[in-house]
Amino acid sequence: MKTTDNSRRDFIKKTITGAAAMSVGGILPGFTAKSYGNILKANEKIRVCIMGVNSRGFALANNFASQSNCEVLYISDVDSRAAEKAIANVDTIQKKKPKAQPDFRKALEDKHLDALVVAAPDHWHAPAAILASKAGKHVYLEKPCSHNPNEGEMLVAIASKYKNVIQMGNQRRSWPNVVAAIIELKNGVIGRPYFAKGWYTNNRASIGVGKETAVPSWLDYELWQGPAPRMPYKDNVIHYNWHWFWNWGTGEALNNGTHMLDLMRWGLGVEYPTKVTSSGGRYRYQDDWQTPDTQVINLEFANNTAMSWEGRSCNGRTVEGTSVGVMFYGENGSLLIESGNSYKIYDLENKLVKEVKNDITINARDKMDPSQQLDAIHIQNFFEGISKGTALNAEIVGGHQSTLLCQLGNIALRSGSTLHIDPTNGHIQNNPEAMQYWKREYHLGWEPTV
Repeated sequence: MKTTDNSRRDFIKKTITGAAAMSVGGILPGFTAKSYGNILKANEKIRVCIMGVNSRGFALANNFASQSNCEVLYISDVDSRAAEKAIANVDTIQKKKPKAQPDFRKALEDKHLDALVVAAPDHWHAPAAILASKAGKHVYLEKPCSHNPNEGEMLVAIASKYKNVIQMGNQRRSWPNVVAAIIELKNGVIGRPYFAKGWYTNNRASIGVGKETAVPSWLDYELWQGPAPRMPYKDNVIHYNWHWFWNWGTGEALNNGTHMLDLMRWGLGVEYPTKVTSSGGRYRYQDDWQTPDTQVINLEFANNTAMSWEGRSCNGRTVEGTSVGVMFYGENGSLLIESGNSYKIYDLENKLVKEVKNDITINARDKMDPSQQLDAIHIQNFFEGISKGTALNAEIVGGHQSTLLCQLGNIALRSGSTLHIDPTNGHIQNNPEAMQYWKREYHLGWEPTV
């Protein structure tokens, strides 16, 4: 099938409004973030502050700066080294130096600022998004949207109250071939899908046993902790290893599982589960790592479907030949969404009947920037939501629902119990021990409010 320029433009337009439709492979060959920015160039730039630029945030700063209808106005990071590096890089890209503002709350006071991009550690995600919403700003919120279920519900309430745009960083919701795969699934390509399996694998090393030591001169540790209860500084937490400590992080389930559980929820057409179980632990090393390095989360839903997610942080053996992915099982076959912008369809005899390959290279294990060109589509959808009221591909209600699936898995594991869930709102029923994990304690004076 020949793809004309007109049909391609039509597909791009439909993709960013969440209504993409394409049944053939090789979508958008040779497509780049730069060409996409040229297509959707706006009359006025959307001005953003990037909060947290050491790892993922550094990639986001570069990506936002690369959009022709955006200006990175502020770089906000408590690590002065990371801030300086990001500022220099953004200056090179957009030919205009962003302002350094270590405390993002001060950047929110700028009436010229349109949006906050939150890529700080997980314990900051919801509190920062809430403060930005109250300041009249829009929010691009990296996954997970919250540290705990209560914060997720607060975000939904905040978006309803302030009517601002909050886009969650579930970027695969905007990847054209992934969108096409879900459309095929919903159109019955494998019959009714009734079970989905997702996974994430890696070969993460031990983080060792940290030592309490003086806070480095380049770090504002007080502001880094922000809303979290105070803990002494240790030399094996910052950066990245905070993911594996419950005080700040949420483990691999929300670090990488969020993407796959979101795809499974999307494909099965479900919101909240009825039953959740989980098993796992810290098995590979004996060190300070608190969250599971090996975990399986099982969820059941009222529409007679189920899903399972497997996370292996310290053994990188692939599943279905890919380090991360989702497989949907249906009445007439199965559909595999791989780590990148690709998918495969099999019949019940395991025969490959269709394959849509990557047209852009993806490295799912790149913790900083696995998919810049594709993520630009998600960013432009965010901008369209701000400037034109376009429907978001990953709005906060759905973002909360997908995040909650991971959180419920962690709660089932930590409480050692089977969770029975109200399918109308996702609340845990008749389990006081499990409900201890629904909320968290905050440092005095930092409690978020709606």
